[in-house]
Amino acid sequence: MDPTTIGIWATAGMVTMLLLRIPIAVVLIATGYTGLILVIASRGDTFDLEQGFITANSFLGELPYSSTAEYTFTTIPMFLLMGYIATEAGFTKDIYHTARMWLGRMPGGLAVASSVGCALFAAISGSSLATAAAMGRMAVPEMLARGYDKGLATGVVAASGTLGSLIPPSILMILYAVFTDQSIAAMFVAGVIPGLLSLLIYVAMVMVRAKINPELAPPTPKVSWQAKFGSLKSTWGMLLLIVVVVSGLYSGFFTPSEAGAVGAAIAFLISLFARRLNRKKTSMALLETLKSTSMLFAAVIGAYMITSFTALTGIAADLTSWAGGFDVHPVVVIASLSALYIFLGTFMGSIEIMLLTLPIVIPIVQGLEYDLIWFGIIMIKYLEIGLVSPPVGINCFILKTVVDDSVRLGDIFKGVSWFIAMDIVTIALLVAFPEIVTFLPSLM
Repeated sequence: MDPTTIGIWATAGMVTMLLLRIPIAVVLIATGYTGLILVIASRGDTFDLEQGFITANSFLGELPYSSTAEYTFTTIPMFLLMGYIATEAGFTKDIYHTARMWLGRMPGGLAVASSVGCALFAAISGSSLATAAAMGRMAVPEMLARGYDKGLATGVVAASGTLGSLIPPSILMILYAVFTDQSIAAMFVAGVIPGLLSLLIYVAMVMVRAKINPELAPPTPKVSWQAKFGSLKSTWGMLLLIVVVVSGLYSGFFTPSEAGAVGAAIAFLISLFARRLNRKKTSMALLETLKSTSMLFAAVIGAYMITSFTALTGIAADLTSWAGGFDVHPVVVIASLSALYIFLGTFMGSIEIMLLTLPIVIPIVQGLEYDLIWFGIIMIKYLEIGLVSPPVGINCFILKTVVDDSVRLGDIFKGVSWFIAMDIVTIALLVAFPEIVTFLPSLM
């Protein structure tokens, strides 16, 4: 059996295991390990299975250390710890309260405040799922109590929660940068303008809909300026944290790993100063960081296994050569990849999709000589859509678990459909004007 055929069968087996809901790390490691055995065994004049096992076992024995013992990977646990400390300290509630005070009187004010609150919390947590869960517990019940449309109330939080993937720091950006050999700092900076653009488009859509149909979002009581400025007292720490981390990265004063460590330290000190942390909450933040890091690193090991197997089959080189022969407009390729990622997003999580597709997609992108930083942001926008697309839409299911039973899952999916349409508009702008992504990194 030739290596290409082995690669095709291995891909089919991998997809089958994913559909059976087997954990992504297990799927990637099992596929890569089995594929390596078969490719090595098929290299000689005879099928030497013993040699295949020897080589694959040796590779698997070295891979867990060689693939994860990289300095750049220290960024992941540091930013995770920063987010979990902020969550345990209850700063999410302060962010939403302040956004509500300042934006509540706008058309669709509570929905606008929820979207802005999600963006600010995303800049701390780096996780879409954590953002949707934390904001959903606070924002959705209040919007429903004020008479907001169920679809709008849940849809805005589910969709705005995805901004955690795009607004730095982002775990998906770190993984993408490491696997494509790009600068993590450049990826972070590249996500700033697209992240703000996504937020502004969401807010504009909510305000227009609320203006046209006030029954979707009834007006809220007026708040005094004294109350507005008073609400800022509880958010100064988190705003300081965001400014220090982002400005340090942009100026080059911090490396991404240093920024994560500084961010975690500042979050810890601010929480202590505000007397919001105790031994139990600190232990919980450390435990959640450990669990999340372990799961991510297991998936990373599997992704490296698949990448090595793909390289041996020659599929990556064939795809690069094949893509280099294309003579099509970038819109054609982007539209094709968009359809692929949105389809995968209907039944898989973002990290799983990224680690699964990078070994195949990146050779195509390189063959077409597209900017990898630009494509990374486009890919993350695709993954954001997948987080809210039916039938899986993980963010929608998370919202369903934290809101009242009176809100049906169908209401949530109906609500996010407006935001999916806005994401498509954002992607069109990023494709038509790549400078939206590349401008800030070019200044670094």
